[in-house]
This record gives sequence, structure tokens and C-alpha cells, in this order.
Amino acid sequence: MSNQDSRVLVINPGSTSTKFGVFTRTGAEWVTSVAHGDDELEAFRGRSTLTQADYRAALIGNLLTSAGYDPLCFAAVGGRGGLLPPLLCGTYLVDDAMVEELRRALRGEHASNLGAVLALRFARAAGVNAYIVDPVTVDEWQPCARISGSPMVSRSAIGHALNTKAVARRYARECGRAYADLRLIILHLGSGITASAHRDGRMIDNNTPEEGPFGPDRTGSLPVRELIKVSYSGAFSQKQLDRKVFGEGGLFAYLGTRDLKEVERRIETGDTQAGAVYDAMIYQIAKEAGAMAAVLQGRVDAVLFTGGMAHSQRLVTSLRTYLGWIAPIVVYPGEDELLALAEGVFRVLDGEESPRRLWEEGRQPEHEKSREALVIGLE
Repeated sequence: MSNQDSRVLVINPGSTSTKFGVFTRTGAEWVTSVAHGDDELEAFRGRSTLTQADYRAALIGNLLTSAGYDPLCFAAVGGRGGLLPPLLCGTYLVDDAMVEELRRALRGEHASNLGAVLALRFARAAGVNAYIVDPVTVDEWQPCARISGSPMVSRSAIGHALNTKAVARRYARECGRAYADLRLIILHLGSGITASAHRDGRMIDNNTPEEGPFGPDRTGSLPVRELIKVSYSGAFSQKQLDRKVFGEGGLFAYLGTRDLKEVERRIETGDTQAGAVYDAMIYQIAKEAGAMAAVLQGRVDAVLFTGGMAHSQRLVTSLRTYLGWIAPIVVYPGEDELLALAEGVFRVLDGEESPRRLWEEGRQPEHEKSREALVIGLE
């Protein structure tokens, strides 16, 4: 297959899978996902995430060829944005400076860091540009949102910007209004949960992965002094405790499963513990959404649900009982981050948006001012 001008390759690497596909201006033409088993990833344990680039690139190239695509014949390549410095939303050109920033991993190691690296590899082979779109470190917060309560710790914007922004633009198109004219609360309900407030086309506040409601395997906010006691109890190393917070918290900590469908099945069979934990999660999600309503001073045009858990009718119905008074609720179940990546790339190719650069306008990296890296989850 050819027709280079009409197709882009987009790549979304996750901790245990790599999703990628070929898109045209009308949508997905071919999409697939490769799961990475523990045995395959064992060789990379304890090493930089970027050491997986050769392994994942080979899988992508082989499957593209098997599907009939010449991996060198695309108009551009898009990749998921990783843990970069705080950035405005938009589509960014991938260059050596961005790859070096991801190599240094001063803001943490995560599979999303591979997105730009893989995109650049395929783009350079094809002689085209690589881009990332609305990376996880999109920062459009208002100044008051950054003050945590202690000068020892600042709040830093991080979350599911790619899917959240795409859903906001989709809702704006469907209701015939400009995103910049809407006041929205958006709940990304996945293995990570992000509640965000949108005003004037900006995501002015959101809970970070270490805040907010607990989810399938993350604790969200915890009582600080009790956590300090646990930290100094000697029961866990720093790495073990980090895993208890990100990866073994939430539903998994209480019920031994991350699978929402399994939890709902247990509830249907009369498991009262499952019901209590499930209801508490919904309660915390609703509280966070209510906080975003306060951020918007009670003037909200719509509350949007998205992410994998939004497929659950039980969960959506329960959240409606808490949040229906705020504004009309619209549900966009699942996440379509590959489409969001492709749309961002096509906006640049079609001249609707100018690509940004990581260190644009003469701004230089300030590595010495970077806060200590955090190992976080953003699936």
C-alpha cells in the first residue's frame, strides 16, 4: 500500500502493550495491539525504558509489513508523549532535544517515554517528521492550583491530557460550539482516574496520579500522617511502598483484582466487601468531580465521562446520581488515543495548527531545577 500523503502511522506504547495503527483523514484504516508478557519484558527489568525501543520497533515493523504497509511510506508518524517538562497543549515536533530529555528521564521512567523515540525512528527512515500530541505533562493550570500547602512540595500538572482534550474537542464539535467557549468537567475513568476542569480552552486544574480517587490499582490521595507512619515503619522499602501506592492499591489492595467486571460480578453474587469498596471508589470519583465544579464556580456546561470504566453501566448510573445536578452528562466510553494522535498530526499536516518545539522561543532546559523523578502510572 502507498498513498503516502493520506496516511499517518501512530504509536501508543504502554507498560504491557504497544498499540499502533494507520490512519487517514477519515479515521482508522488499520489498528492493532501487541501484548508484552512478563517473560518478554524480563530482559529490560531495572533498565531505562528506552532500552525497549529496538524490541518494540521490530514488532511494529514486522506487523506493518504483514498487513501490507511499507513502513517507510507515511506522511508523518505520531507517538504518545511521555514524561517531559510542563508543556502547553498542542502537537510537538520530535527532535533530538526531546529524545535526550526522555533519555535523562528526570521526571520518571514510563512506557509513554518510548512514544516519541519510536515515532522518530520510523519517521526518519521514511524521511518525514515525527510528532507527539498533548503529552501527559500538559500544564495549563491557573497559578493558584500549583500551591500545595507546603513549600516543600509543589503540585505538578500531569494526567490523561491526550484523551481528555480529544473528548473535549469532540463534544464541542457535536454541540456546534467552540471548545474555548465551554466550561467542562471531564472524568477519564481508566486504570488511572483524572478529573479535570476546562475553561477558555484550557485544562485549568486536575488531580494528578498521586491525588484524587482510588482506582483499579492506585490509591489516590491518602491520609498524609498515616502514610508517614507507614513509610517509617520499616515494613517496606521505598520501591515496595511505591508499588503499594501505584500498582497494588485501590480495588486490587482490597479485593485482589484490578478487573472492574470481576468486582461487579462479585457484587451480583452478594459479596458485601466488593460492594462496599466499589461504592467507595464511586464516592471518591464523585467528590473529585464536585471539586472541579467548585473550580469552575458552579458554572458548568457539561460533565463528560470517558475511559475504559465508562463502559460500565452500573458505574455510570451510580455517578449520575451524584453528579447529575451539576450539568448534563455525556458518556464517551473507552479511550481512542490513537485517533487523538492521528487528529493532532493531521491538524499540522493540513495547516490548521503550527507544530511546537520542546524548547521553543529560546527557552532552555533547566535540569538542575527539575524535581525528583516520580515513578507513576498513566495507562
